[in-house]
Amino acid sequence: MYRNRAVKNRGTRLGGTRGGATVEFGLILLVLAPLMLGTGVVGVNMIRTLQTIQLARDAGHMYARGVDFSQPGNVTILMGLGQSVGLTGATGSAEITFSALTYVDKATCAAVGAVGTNGLPNSACTNFGSWVFTQWIVVGNTSLRRNGIGSPLVSGPTAVTVDAHTGQISISDYVTKAGAVATFNSVNPYTVVNGTAQGLPSGQKLYVAESGVRGFTMPPFVTNGMTYAFGLF
Repeated sequence: MYRNRAVKNRGTRLGGTRGGATVEFGLILLVLAPLMLGTGVVGVNMIRTLQTIQLARDAGHMYARGVDFSQPGNVTILMGLGQSVGLTGATGSAEITFSALTYVDKATCAAVGAVGTNGLPNSACTNFGSWVFTQWIVVGNTSLRRNGIGSPLVSGPTAVTVDAHTGQISISDYVTKAGAVATFNSVNPYTVVNGTAQGLPSGQKLYVAESGVRGFTMPPFVTNGMTYAFGLF
């Protein structure tokens, strides 16, 4: 009698343990499931970030080597490179901005006659000592663009005219109109001493490719699924 009763009690205890383990596992899942989802989302966006960087690098190399992205054929090649991140057109999930920049020095001011009798820049050389846009082209979904170095103003009293086909800005505009000035923030690659960009020949251009890509979004883990990268050449 005693032995049978002990067996019965042990079975009762085991059944209660199994029920407790199920509850504990359910509670653990409440923590583990969000962690697993969050890790997956972060991992996907890390891959997307690397793809964005590579796209800016490849596109920038092409641009700096003279590839004209105002030509439809070259844009088609570019979209092939960016197909994995959704660079498919105006409604896609990616964009690339191409900017050609130059530094306005004394020689640049003199090229448009914005110097005095002493050969020094006068008040007509509005952008003397500034980096300015000489070309600006956007490919892809323009609503995704990030303003890493700004953009030329195309409206207002200081606006410049950007050619609708080539993206070019005339020298008279980028020398005399403040709307052509670019903002490097902390990315300025040259030191300017006494109004002169050190190590940069007069008239030389910098080529910048900026890529913005819509990443994977899953609130509350990732609420702003945008990645941005730039290449400076």
